[in-house]
Amino acid sequence: AREMGTTEDGTNSINDITPVLNKETGKDVYRSVEIKDRKADDKQTDKLRADVVETVDGGRAVVANIAGTAVDTDGNTHSFEGGHYIWVVGYRDGGKTVTIADSADPNMASYRMSVDNLADWIATRGYTAS
Repeated sequence: AREMGTTEDGTNSINDITPVLNKETGKDVYRSVEIKDRKADDKQTDKLRADVVETVDGGRAVVANIAGTAVDTDGNTHSFEGGHYIWVVGYRDGGKTVTIADSADPNMASYRMSVDNLADWIATRGYTAS
């Protein structure tokens, strides 16, 4: 946490996570991708889907910095207005649905979400993928 500049208020940016992952996994394995708009467009969503498939197929996880509220495939709401980090650890249907690991609630440590919802949840923030 110290290497990422994490405080009690959290970690500022996905750009603080990527260098630490690269230090642990090898030079330039991970790269940061920002979705700066308030909502992800089709191109950004397609890139996220492709990045999830490539990263997970390579035996790694995508780390996403999310903010706001999103709904998973079971209809459960996940809300982190101040921001939060999650891990994308799997996918199905060619990456249209992703599996998320989330440390916020031990009773719901894993759930699935459409990649469209995930992209919008990441919007204004970013993710790191290999």
